[in-house]
Amino acid sequence: MPRIVVEVMPKPEILDPQGKAIASALPHLGFDGFSGVRQGRRFELTVEGEVTEGILEQARRAAEDLLSNPVIEDVVDVRVEGDA
Repeated sequence: MPRIVVEVMPKPEILDPQGKAIASALPHLGFDGFSGVRQGRRFELTVEGEVTEGILEQARRAAEDLLSNPVIEDVVDVRVEGDA
């Protein structure tokens, strides 16, 4: 079944305490070479049948209106994965 994946990230000017905590933990766990981490969210919307342009547009609207908080987050990607 095809699915639409929506990725949401905090806006660049918004503090990301979870990302900061992860970034400071990485070297202690032996992971070097990373200068920063931003943590976001991923949503998977399963589609019954074919992903049409209309369904994809509905997913984009849902991402902007429901899945993200437009004050502090950006929708960075809406894409189809799986059998389209």
